[in-house]
Order: sequence, then C-alpha cells, then structure tokens
Amino acid sequence: MREFRALMATRLQQEPAGEGSEYNVYPPHLQEPYRSRRFKCGEDLYRTIGVARDNRPARLAQFAKNYDFFGAPMALFFSIDRQMGADQWADVGMFMQNIMLLAKEHGLDSCPQEAWSAWYKTVGDFLPLSPEMMLFCGMAIGYGDPSAPINQLRTDRAPLDEFVTLVGV
Repeated sequence: MREFRALMATRLQQEPAGEGSEYNVYPPHLQEPYRSRRFKCGEDLYRTIGVARDNRPARLAQFAKNYDFFGAPMALFFSIDRQMGADQWADVGMFMQNIMLLAKEHGLDSCPQEAWSAWYKTVGDFLPLSPEMMLFCGMAIGYGDPSAPINQLRTDRAPLDEFVTLVGV
C-alpha cells in the first residue's frame, strides 16, 4: 500500500487529470433530472467542507484524496472481463455492495471510488491486470470519521412515487 500510494503521488504530479477512462463514468450528455441532481450532490459535498464552487484548486485537492483512498488502510480494486456487457456491470455493482455490507457488519466503513477509472493504466500495471480485464473501480476500506463534516452529508432523495410504481397494493 505504501508503494502504491507513493506511485500515485508521483503520477498525480505528472498528470493531475489522470490518464483518462476506458468508459464514461457518466453519460456524455446527461439529461434532466439527473444532470441537476449530480450537480447539486457535488455542490452539497464541497459545501460541507467549505470549498466554494470557484475554488478550483481546493476542489481538485479534495478530489485527489480519492487517490490516497481518503487515508483508509485498505483498498480493493474491481475489474471485469472486457467481453462482458452492461448486464455484467450490474453484477459487479451487486458484488461490491455485498462487500460493503459485510464490511459494515464487521465494523468497517467503505467508499466505492469510480474515480480510479481515470488511472486504469497505472493500476493495471501495478497489480498487474491481464489485458483482457478492464479496471472498473476501487474501494477504500477502513474506519470512517463520523464527526467529519464531509461524512455528515445526506444527499437529497427523489420521492418514492417519482421512481416506483406499486401495482396491486
């Protein structure tokens, strides 16, 4: 972990924006209401730590904490065979959720980090991943600080009737 963190610190100095991603983390032309919700979530997150919208250096510094796993002592990386499609990506998400729930059951906190997709070459070389595997994301595992303002954020939720249809109730 120490070796990987040192590598990432160097890589971030060389390429602050990363290497790019092999896939779109968000759809390129995200429509409403998702675009506004995503924007508001980001604004609310940075507001908890007192970082203004126009303070780009502070925003980038906060985002760069992803690449130190937010100080967590353990990390996982998830990859998927390149021949798999969107249906199997959902399986990876469910697998990750199970790990997160098991971690919580054992008193650990977790943070899934799709930000790692921007460093797929570096991560792939370090692990090493075979060429047929694509890095999906990382996950920090450790002990969260519930008193930290950023961990107090509870994002807005759409009302249930906006996305659920109950039939026969």
